[in-house]
Amino acid sequence: MDLKKGKYIIVEIIPTYSTKDKGYIAQISALKIDSLKLLDRFDYRLKDNLIENDDLKRFIQYDKKSFTYVDNKYFILEKFKHWVEDYPLLILEESYTRDYLDEISNKKELVYKYLDMDYSLDIFERIMEKYKLEPSNHLVDLIYEAIIFETSK
Repeated sequence: MDLKKGKYIIVEIIPTYSTKDKGYIAQISALKIDSLKLLDRFDYRLKDNLIENDDLKRFIQYDKKSFTYVDNKYFILEKFKHWVEDYPLLILEESYTRDYLDEISNKKELVYKYLDMDYSLDIFERIMEKYKLEPSNHLVDLIYEAIIFETSK
């Protein structure tokens, strides 16, 4: 995929459990990109009362005004299915992301090969260090900035 001239979506999901048969999506953040231009954002989160895991609930308390909150466990994925159109998806995590997004037939691939990096538990610290980025709660924004830097070489 040509990230400099192509259309794609950078997507991060935060599930309530590592497999969709036991959980649901608590949050999706995504950026729709065309030729490095940001076309649209998708920032949806479940209302707190629908998230049973207190640690997860605390974890996603950042930037509350940036998200659209919904009160239906299935709405986020249904809305996202329509929003993605036929854009390929650049994902941040392999196993649970593919599991939760398996109903979406769009091409899915890990973003890290485009940054000449391998996934690791400290990947976002390494990305911030490599590209001299300021910390952000929105990992899709960090990836977008890294892609812009990488494609300008």
